[in-house]
Amino acid sequence: MNLVLNRLQAPFVLQATNETGNSIQFDASESIGGKGEGIRPMEALASSLAACASIDILLILKKQKSEPESYQVEIKAERVDTVPAIFKSIHLIFKFKGVDLDKAKRAVELSMTKYCSVTKMLEKSCEITFETEVLN
Repeated sequence: MNLVLNRLQAPFVLQATNETGNSIQFDASESIGGKGEGIRPMEALASSLAACASIDILLILKKQKSEPESYQVEIKAERVDTVPAIFKSIHLIFKFKGVDLDKAKRAVELSMTKYCSVTKMLEKSCEITFETEVLN
């Protein structure tokens, strides 16, 4: 894996680009001079957790021929009050529409306990919890 990070604007507007040309834009919080021009790094990390798990979950459901009508993950992250302000906890709420609750729960459980690489990295330093909802 090779990526490049470039500064787009001073002081903190940054863009990371992967080998295929896809990119994500970052910025710092406005409290330290950021401009609100991108996602903050810790937000990206929490989002990466949800995205990694989601790829597993949606792949598992696809193999079960159970395609959700809609899908969403709410991410609730809490950081410690010291420097570095690492994550204390992250809670994910996986929300599905149009799938069987038991299948959805099983897919989420498999991802979060066995397959998701980001979960496995982060769970060494913070508490990760999750729940599954199927909406009508």
